Amino acid sequence: MDSMLQLRNGFHRRPPVGAGHLTVEYDPRPSAVREARAEVRRQLEGWGLTGQDELLDTAELLVSELATNALLHSASRFRVTLSAARGVIRCEVQDTGRRTPQVLEAGSSESGRGMFLVDALARRWGCHQDGQRKTVWFEL
Repeated sequence: MDSMLQLRNGFHRRPPVGAGHLTVEYDPRPSAVREARAEVRRQLEGWGLTGQDELLDTAELLVSELATNALLHSASRFRVTLSAARGVIRCEVQDTGRRTPQVLEAGSSESGRGMFLVDALARRWGCHQDGQRKTVWFEL
C-alpha cells in the first residue's frame, strides 16, 4: 500500500520518486481560471518541461476548460491536481457539480466546446462521481 495514496475520490498511484505532484484549491471566482492556467504552466516548467510549448499550451488550455466548467456548473470551490509520472501528465479538476460532462459538436457557439477540445487533444480523459464530489481528468 506504500505506493498508493488514498484520496477522497479513491486510490491513486503515487508518482515515482523524481516525478511531480501538485494540488491547489481555488475559490469560485473568474480569476481562478487564469490562476489555475498559470499555476499549471509554472509547475510543468518547474518539472523541466520548458521548451515543450505545444504540451504546455495544451495543458493550459484543457485545465482552463475544466476549471471554467467547474465555475459555471458548480459555482463551488474546485481543486486542481496535477501529476507527472512515466511520461504522462495527468490533470484532475474536482468540484461539487453533479452534471457529467458531455462532448458536444464544435459549432459556432462560444460555449459548449470545452469537452470537445478535451476529447480532441487529450490522450485520455474521464469523469467519476464520489458522493458530493465530481472529478474530471485528462492525460497528455
